[in-house]
Amino acid sequence: MTRSTHGHHLIAGDWTAGAGDPVDHAARAAEAAFADYAATSRTDRAALLEAIAAEIEARADDITRTAAAETGLPEARLQGERGRTTGQLRLFADHIRAGDYLDRRHDAALPDRQPLPRPDLRMIQRPIGPVAVFGASNFPLAFSTAGGDTASALAASCPVVVKGHPAHPATGRIVAEAIRAAIRRTGMPAGIFSFIQGDTHAVGEALVRHPLIKAVGFTGSLRGGRALYDLCAQRPEPIPFFGELGSVNPCFLLPAALAARGAQIAQGWAASLTMGAGQFCTNPGLVILPADRAEAFADAAAAALADAPAQTMLTDGIAEGFRQGADRLTALADPVLRADSTGRDARPAIFRVDAARFMAEPALAHEVFGPAGVIVATDGDDQMLDLARALEGQLTVTLHLEAGDTALAARLMPVLERKAGRILANGWPTGVEVADAMVHGGPYPASTNFGATSVGTLAIRRWLRPVCFQNLPDALLPPDLRD
Repeated sequence: MTRSTHGHHLIAGDWTAGAGDPVDHAARAAEAAFADYAATSRTDRAALLEAIAAEIEARADDITRTAAAETGLPEARLQGERGRTTGQLRLFADHIRAGDYLDRRHDAALPDRQPLPRPDLRMIQRPIGPVAVFGASNFPLAFSTAGGDTASALAASCPVVVKGHPAHPATGRIVAEAIRAAIRRTGMPAGIFSFIQGDTHAVGEALVRHPLIKAVGFTGSLRGGRALYDLCAQRPEPIPFFGELGSVNPCFLLPAALAARGAQIAQGWAASLTMGAGQFCTNPGLVILPADRAEAFADAAAAALADAPAQTMLTDGIAEGFRQGADRLTALADPVLRADSTGRDARPAIFRVDAARFMAEPALAHEVFGPAGVIVATDGDDQMLDLARALEGQLTVTLHLEAGDTALAARLMPVLERKAGRILANGWPTGVEVADAMVHGGPYPASTNFGATSVGTLAIRRWLRPVCFQNLPDALLPPDLRD
């Protein structure tokens, strides 16, 4: 780590050691900047996003070195994540230049219509106001200070107040400095971005309670996210909370696919399960398959992981949470592979259980953040369908199938499309493409708003609301809505 940064905040362009109330200062600065920022052109905001990407790239070595020291993530992973971060900033720049996200609609006046005339009606999506964003522990770049929530909110012309994650404070400071430099270079109002640090829950609670904050973006645990969601709902003016809270990402392995390539599927699952020490919200923690194939699949997966090295987890607390989760699974299911995990290191753990036991023990379906997976053996197609119906909301669901599995897959699909935001075939959910068609969200508890996504260009719609203008002269309309 290159420098100590705890207690340091960037508020409206100035670094401060934390005197006074930084949350109130940042929220008021954001509100003061909102009207001017909302009036900027799409071209100018696109230039800001591209400038942020360039400033991050100019600090590439410092970011990689600092993030590796703070998180334990390998440099190659961080370099790839930095590319994703700058790529999604540029993606949103292109997206707002095109203007389709505004969903502009115009019903021309019909003054002679009988029995009543129709007024001139024009509709456009407009920004909602200052937004609070919470950095994520497992993505110090792509889901944190300049991540997808910040990029999409700035693209929507909403000022942003970021609550930096305490697991990587110095990394957050470097990225915040890159954003400040881009704001200055493009002449944007300084109050459109602030970065607040703090190790306690009090800072986050104060941020979501502040009356000038109009929406919240969050990536993290179900427990922490639900607490903040409840605070948003209990405000005198409730505000939307867009929380991505994790998932077990079930994978349905169908009979013909297992017969054709069962060992290959087991190896692929093992690799996806342990990628990044299992610290992905799309980690495939649950496999559902026919009972007559369960033993062979479990043996193949265990063989693939037998010599897997220990991996460093993001924090001591996350490592301890993984051990507790693995202990919980050990008490409820049959261990297939379980090695000791000590300190900040984690080793993979696999468990096996039958479908009846799985459906009777809700704790088996709870996410364990780390390289832990549960194999569920089902007794026939009907039980597989019953299990699918019993699942809670997920970020992803995966089907491994061959042509001979089409009939069973067709029975599963009406159930699965109500359970997840993304359905995959013959792949693994780790790896979320940043693209127009991506959906990273799902029914609760995967996320708190099933109609939203935190990845892809549709993410911008979280920070917008439709406004209809009736019979207004062009001079009073938003420039993007004028003739």
